[in-house]
Amino acid sequence: MIVRTRFAPSPTGRLHLGHALAAKVAHDLARLHGGEFLLRHEDIDATRVRDEYYAGIEEDLRWLGFAWDGLALRQTTRLAAYAAALEQLRRLGLVYPCFCTRREIEEEVAAMAAAPQGPEGPLYPGTCRGLGMEERQQRLAAGSTHAWRLDAGQAAERSGRLTFTDLRHGTLEVNPGLLGDVILARKDIGTAYHLAVVVDDAFQGITHVTRGEDLLPSTHLHRLLQALLGLPEPVYLHHPLVRDAQGRRLAKRHDALALAALRQAAMLPAAVLAQLADGGINLAPNRAGRHG
Repeated sequence: MIVRTRFAPSPTGRLHLGHALAAKVAHDLARLHGGEFLLRHEDIDATRVRDEYYAGIEEDLRWLGFAWDGLALRQTTRLAAYAAALEQLRRLGLVYPCFCTRREIEEEVAAMAAAPQGPEGPLYPGTCRGLGMEERQQRLAAGSTHAWRLDAGQAAERSGRLTFTDLRHGTLEVNPGLLGDVILARKDIGTAYHLAVVVDDAFQGITHVTRGEDLLPSTHLHRLLQALLGLPEPVYLHHPLVRDAQGRRLAKRHDALALAALRQAAMLPAAVLAQLADGGINLAPNRAGRHG
């Protein structure tokens, strides 16, 4: 098997040290095993994407010394594939239209005695899940703004018990309802992150998904979608995050830690990479097959 990894930033800003670690882990794991390292621009959020950031991301990667294999993939060229995946889930009866505004959801959650909770706060309370078919069709025909949500309960019943393998944490059992009835597609875009990333990982033949440990809860959902759509199951590696002096994970607002700023300050790529050191991960497996 050819090991194939990917680095998938959003062209909504320049790369920072956290991105550099993510790229390094993906690049080094692929190269260590003689495999391929791919680049994907996750650019479906048209309101925040800027043309100059595509080139900026690629410039930053080259400065670090990370050459990717083949052409960089842009998600905006893949909208038909996402629509097909959504339609497959719709035919299975596993998605439903949600007409709630963000404010309406917040008000309903606030009124609940015990709102369902996820890793990052309250989950969608399932308001539109109970709408009748006739009302759904009327509102869709009227052009009402909506998103498509996964019916996590129905999806769990259909998929049965699932697991996924993480090279740091071992075999983990999937919790299908961990993120609740998540949005899989928005009317204006036709997709959303969780659906697009799963479809693209399969399309690009990604064997090892490497990403920050903050996305570990999302992997429960992604493994569920892979099973529902009949897609291959990759191996995962959730690496530690780069954090600032206050212990907060880096975001694009940390301009001083942007790679472009470090380059302008005459910092050398080798010095940046030495600081990261794969986040303390040993990418070569030990006798138990784990990566330390």
